[in-house]
Amino acid sequence: MDTFFISHGSPTLSIDERMPARHFLMSWKSKFLSTDPKAILMVSAHWDKPELAVNSINGPNNTIHDFYGFPKPMYEIKYSAPGAPELANRVKELLKKAGFGKVEEDKKRGLDHGAWVPLMFMYPEANIPVCQLSVQSDKDGTYHYNVGKALSSLREEGVLIVGSGSATHNLRLLGPDHVPPPSWAVNFDKWLTESLLNGRHEDVKHYEEKGPAAKTAHPEPEHYYPLLVALGAAGEDAKAELIHHSWSNSSLSYSSYKFQAA
Repeated sequence: MDTFFISHGSPTLSIDERMPARHFLMSWKSKFLSTDPKAILMVSAHWDKPELAVNSINGPNNTIHDFYGFPKPMYEIKYSAPGAPELANRVKELLKKAGFGKVEEDKKRGLDHGAWVPLMFMYPEANIPVCQLSVQSDKDGTYHYNVGKALSSLREEGVLIVGSGSATHNLRLLGPDHVPPPSWAVNFDKWLTESLLNGRHEDVKHYEEKGPAAKTAHPEPEHYYPLLVALGAAGEDAKAELIHHSWSNSSLSYSSYKFQAA
């Protein structure tokens, strides 16, 4: 099974029918993955911890509304997909085997908006078990690529691995939708796509050195690292494909990718 990175962008994606990324996600089953996975492993930028952690939920996942100052209807959305405790145990097993040591198990935490916003359009029935894996912003890109690499066998077990972050993410430099994307955002977004499509994975891992205006595009790394987990999980020499590209808030890129094992 292929792995994916999705730029989930603004949480208003959940209610704004004008956003192209919303229609991209709604076409998921018809265009990108017609067969339902057995379970989904979501690596979301919005679960950032000092240590690796999985959520292990028996029963339905809670919907975490981890955003502030948005329209009331957004806080009323529920996405109660079942938890995936068996997958959580398998993730822990694989990471321990690969030398990552202890992986925390959270039996209470549900799905944050980096998980449920895209999933509510990809799998609106909310009937596929979902487990989340955290990122660690105090680690580097190679570390997160290797986390994904350790989990690559899940693809053969019917698990869909999705990294959910953003191709560009600087909340201090957002603007109105009608304002064209600034050069720093365009240049980084273009570099990322070209690097992935041309197999320059080492550059992608070391984006902070290789990417133009990388520190402006990603002042913090948590929205970039899910991409590296998904890329690593596709295995060595994985082929990348750009499956969606749009912008919102002037500088927020929704570039999203499929990673196919060689």
